[in-house]
Amino acid sequence: MSVFAFYLFAISAVTGGLFTVISRQPVHSVLWLILAFLSSAGLFVLLGAEFVAMLLIIVYVGAVMVLFLFVVMMLDVDFAELKAEMAKFMPLALLIGVIILMQMVMAYGAWESAHGASELLAQPIPTDRHNTEALGLILYDEYFLLFQLSGLILLVAMIGAIVLTLRHRKDIKRQDILAQMFRDPAKAMELKDVKPGQGL
Repeated sequence: MSVFAFYLFAISAVTGGLFTVISRQPVHSVLWLILAFLSSAGLFVLLGAEFVAMLLIIVYVGAVMVLFLFVVMMLDVDFAELKAEMAKFMPLALLIGVIILMQMVMAYGAWESAHGASELLAQPIPTDRHNTEALGLILYDEYFLLFQLSGLILLVAMIGAIVLTLRHRKDIKRQDILAQMFRDPAKAMELKDVKPGQGL
């Protein structure tokens, strides 16, 4: 049953990734990518990494893919124009793809297993602690500094994106809290003597 589930999830993941790339409709591409993520989560469950599988479903499928779907559906993007612009760079993209494929073939041809790797893979997985606890001990004990540095890099990237996209427009009236607090009530209101039958 586990072998059947592995091949089912593997074929679904490969099919979802393939149709994500070749699909003509952006909404269909997002839906195929969701299928690929769900299939990858199933593979993680088969490997015994339930925590990583749930993270993949909650973070990517539940947040990122829904965001992509809303952006694609809400924004009126002319995808025909984008494809026409991308067609100009197709020869360069094909050249880069061939180079990357050659590098992967060379790396796979020179692949050698580390000494003692087969013995380590043959050892039974220790069951004294849950994989979530083991992952937490690795992240927050052995690699705590690298984990904090990665969070700091993401924080700096977020602040940089906000600063780069922030535009102060002069034709927009903005709220000034201090000016509202220290205003003079005598100057803030003006009485008009409107005669009967006249407008302002």
